[in-house]
Amino acid sequence: MSSTTSAKNGTWRNWGGNVAARPGREVTPATVADVAATVRRAAEDGLRVKAVGTGHSFTSIAATDGVMIRPRLLTGIRGIDREAMTVTVEAGTPLKRLNVALAREGLSLTNMGDIMEQTVSGATSTGTHGTGRDSASIAAQIKGLELVTADGSVLTCSAKENPEVFAAARVGLGALGIVTALTFAVEPLFLLTAREEPMSLDQVLAEFDQLWAENEHFEFYWFPHTGSTNTKRNNRSAGPEQPVGRVAGWFEDEFLSNGVFQVANWVGRAAPATIPSIARISSRALSARTYTDIAYKVFTSPRRVRFVEMEYAVPREALAGALRELKAMVDRSGLRVSFPVEVRTAPADDITLSTASGRDSAYIAVHMFRGTPYQRYFTAAESIFTAYGGRPHWGKLHTRDAGQLAAVHPRFGEFTALRDRLDPQRLFQNDYLRRVLGP
Repeated sequence: MSSTTSAKNGTWRNWGGNVAARPGREVTPATVADVAATVRRAAEDGLRVKAVGTGHSFTSIAATDGVMIRPRLLTGIRGIDREAMTVTVEAGTPLKRLNVALAREGLSLTNMGDIMEQTVSGATSTGTHGTGRDSASIAAQIKGLELVTADGSVLTCSAKENPEVFAAARVGLGALGIVTALTFAVEPLFLLTAREEPMSLDQVLAEFDQLWAENEHFEFYWFPHTGSTNTKRNNRSAGPEQPVGRVAGWFEDEFLSNGVFQVANWVGRAAPATIPSIARISSRALSARTYTDIAYKVFTSPRRVRFVEMEYAVPREALAGALRELKAMVDRSGLRVSFPVEVRTAPADDITLSTASGRDSAYIAVHMFRGTPYQRYFTAAESIFTAYGGRPHWGKLHTRDAGQLAAVHPRFGEFTALRDRLDPQRLFQNDYLRRVLGP
């Protein structure tokens, strides 16, 4: 479930299949010194440099025709500090391997997104998040960061050391340097009880503030062409563990959420008129269930049906209005949308270009099955989200440029000034960064 580079012609493609690039050179460094040497050599050769993890971004944020750094040898835990309750990991470590390694040590991240295929640096650099009333994105759990900057020097930063770099580089978009290691806050391994149940969209929106306030982690999926949602509440539990049974788990998570869903999407792509009926059946297929397991097994789920995605963060209080407008737009547009719309929340954080920077946020994510036309749906959705002051997820499709982004990110100028200082020659530039940060 990762990006691929075909050896035949050296073309790299992202997971969603919507971005391709042909790097001039591909490098797989094994140490921080290798990364620094790669950066210096690229600068001497007049080539741009980008690091790419598993290619889970739908934007071309990692694409380059210069030097592509693949961090697959920069993996594993460097050290655990049980007094400070932090763990330092190499940048190329996939989240799924970090989760397993931490669990073995009796430790866990506080919160995470619903996919764990990404590398730690890729996930944090783009602002990947789960849902949480009090706990925020993965980047907000970073306590320290190591970065190779444009002159090939290694810079470490934290709240105390180079704090202005730390404020920005936690969600650095790959624009400030190559992240080589991250230090995360961790806590003792804990259990979560998940309660999943269908609910009408009207009820969820009417009770949203209460559902948000009463649960540590609340999210829901709305099925377009229906008035139905599936809600999920995750709360800490004293146990005992009661994981989803193997057969039930396979049926719900593999058969329904991946297998049948894949077939339904193939049918929908071939015959769009069938999509509303499929949506009504899908929304009824998922029944209520409750289970208790270690945190990462509850937060994350397998995603084998490939899609493209756009996600915006709106002020939390704007959620109901934005979602009602989205539903009205889908209902009157004649669009056929086979993927549910995902809604999550995050508290305000202090990261310069985080989508939740300085404001409590609700996230609305729209998806389309890979290979189906998505532009009309995404364009219409984007105009609704931007009217509410929405900020696009950096790793998901959007059409915003630097001028528009500066208007919704109050600390935008702080980030670009730091970039001017750390990368004056734009060694880490690509077309996407030119659009979203300015030349």
